[in-house]
Amino acid sequence: MALETNTISHEQLQAIASKAEASLRLDTDHSVYSFEVSAQDGRHNATGEPALTVVLTEDDKRKDFTASLLSMTPTLDVTHGLVQSVGIDTITASLVQELRQIFQDEEASIAYLLRGSSMNTASKNFKLMPETTQAIEKRTTRAFKYASTYHITFSLFAASASPSSWHIEEAIQQYIEPLLTRLSTISDFHVDTQVQLFASFSPSIAAPQLDEATNTYKLLQSDLSGFINAAEWPLSPSIGSGPTINMVLYAPGPSQRPLLLETGGNSWTIPQWGGVQILNPGNDSDPQLLTAPDLEAAMLTFASQLTSLLGVPSHPPSLSLRISRLKRERATSLILSASSTLGALVRLTRKLESIAIPSSVATSVDQTLDHLSQACDSLRAGSYQAALEHARTAEAEAEKAFFEPSMVGQVYFPDEHKVAVYVPLLGPMAVPLIMSALKEFKAWRLGRGKVKTL
Repeated sequence: MALETNTISHEQLQAIASKAEASLRLDTDHSVYSFEVSAQDGRHNATGEPALTVVLTEDDKRKDFTASLLSMTPTLDVTHGLVQSVGIDTITASLVQELRQIFQDEEASIAYLLRGSSMNTASKNFKLMPETTQAIEKRTTRAFKYASTYHITFSLFAASASPSSWHIEEAIQQYIEPLLTRLSTISDFHVDTQVQLFASFSPSIAAPQLDEATNTYKLLQSDLSGFINAAEWPLSPSIGSGPTINMVLYAPGPSQRPLLLETGGNSWTIPQWGGVQILNPGNDSDPQLLTAPDLEAAMLTFASQLTSLLGVPSHPPSLSLRISRLKRERATSLILSASSTLGALVRLTRKLESIAIPSSVATSVDQTLDHLSQACDSLRAGSYQAALEHARTAEAEAEKAFFEPSMVGQVYFPDEHKVAVYVPLLGPMAVPLIMSALKEFKAWRLGRGKVKTL
């Protein structure tokens, strides 16, 4: 973390940074991270890639300590009273408390990732509360597994002949593209769209029931999992090498409007698949075209669903910090995955000693170890983007080594199978050889007995 200021002296800033770092490192046995706090003079950027930049502002009209996170940059704005009046120790204590609160959830997530692994030495004493573990598991279960490329498909399914078109490109550029741009440091995204008319929802669920009290049609909560009409809706499970995230906007027919969920909402998320949203045009209109303003509410909901499906955490409130946190979590998970794959490869080769290991596997293993080392070094140096790239390469090389085609065939053809295959072939040849050997042995014994008699 880097401290910056334009209102107090650099010596005072260095004192705050030194005391804050000492306080953050005081309980290292129960912490996942090793915090480093550096003082910058406001004219130079911090070296590396600081997880958070703290801007301290002295205000002679204030005696309290206030802090606010900026949404689009990893910056914490802090306003405090005069250093001479408040004191460096008081400012440092308030700052440390704020920093611990910001990174508390991230430390828990990293500790959750490291549990049970050989790299758990840093977090073995970190205590995870049951409710915290449950929240982390819920987030990771809902999100897609990390991939370097994702395909996002925005689909408009109308139960009737309208709406038949939408300004989806303009809406994506206005409401979705800013989010994808910030996430592009973690993964690449390819977006495509489609429209299908007279698309009814799955016939396997019950028809929506009319609620006379509210004059709305209600979709039962139990029917949400079967709402998608996989047989008729052109929703490909995957396009190319990466997973597909489906964002579905469904417009019910005039006879079923307005259509709402049993709980009163109009959208839901399907874990590791996508999001669904129901669009109810006004009763006095049946538009053929949905403009970008018409799609604003739907696109904002899609953006929220995308962050959930991509594993973006909900804390802290700053989007920039949440994406930076996701980058560190992804790098950690990839390092663990690559290490686990290498361990499985080692155990496999030790179990099947007769398996031939080609030179390409040895090269991939060397590449994996090299990039794992660089990923760990980059994490320690605060170069999180470089750490993610090295971890991604290490994981790909480890998978390449483990699933080497020339080795896979040998893995599924162990010695027991070889015996089962060759014994029936060698059996007919072995019988006459054994009988001949016995015959020769008897003849030899008879000949030896005659020699002794003479």
